[in-house]
Amino acid sequence: MSQTVSRATTILQLACGGPRSLAEIGDRLGVHRTTALRLLHTLAEAGLVRRLPDGTWGAGHGLTALAARAGGQFGLRDLAHPHLAALQEETGHTVHLAALRESTIVYVDKISPPGPARMYARIGRPVPLHTAGVSKAILAHLPPAHADEVLEGWEFTPHTPATLTTRAALDQELRAVRERGWAADDGEFEEFVHCVAVPVRNAFGDVTAAVSLTALRAQAGRAALHALLPPVIRCAAAISEQLGYQEDPP
Repeated sequence: MSQTVSRATTILQLACGGPRSLAEIGDRLGVHRTTALRLLHTLAEAGLVRRLPDGTWGAGHGLTALAARAGGQFGLRDLAHPHLAALQEETGHTVHLAALRESTIVYVDKISPPGPARMYARIGRPVPLHTAGVSKAILAHLPPAHADEVLEGWEFTPHTPATLTTRAALDQELRAVRERGWAADDGEFEEFVHCVAVPVRNAFGDVTAAVSLTALRAQAGRAALHALLPPVIRCAAAISEQLGYQEDPP
């Protein structure tokens, strides 16, 4: 029974990544095509997969209904917090989680190291869109119309000499973020503070949140902070996985 469940799970993962032929599914499972077809028919009866006109198999409409019903059981902060705590413990620096809420980006969690120094961010407050790494990590991956909606009326107030003070400058930075996969605040809100940030994806692959690692320059210079990108990337990937995101199978 456990083997059957494991095979069914593999089929669902394959189908969610795009239409697959019966031969491809059988090869991936390491079973005869008749065994794969029997599993596919069982999953199709439950609406979890469907046979397409060209004979391939894809995700069924029932998966969408299940995801919608189950989604209400999971809050982003609850799912992310253990991963954020682990990142803070590993690096020793402040960790932030920000999320897109319609046309606003807000901080939803923050874990600081012990000590008197405290960062400016506050849970529940909007993110400074043109300076924060988390906002850039999110904005860089939004559809252009949605990014325009979020930035509509935003004032590019200069805070430090490094602050991006025009939409054109921000757009150029967002293009760089998309290319490299991570964002930064290089002393753009407070000269003595900088951060790196990585996007978080939901089950549909959309970027809806971001994780950042923030440090005082006196404690970690640019090179030292950038060297900590791998654990930040792993943290964001773990949260994305908890939200249902999966890389397309090779």
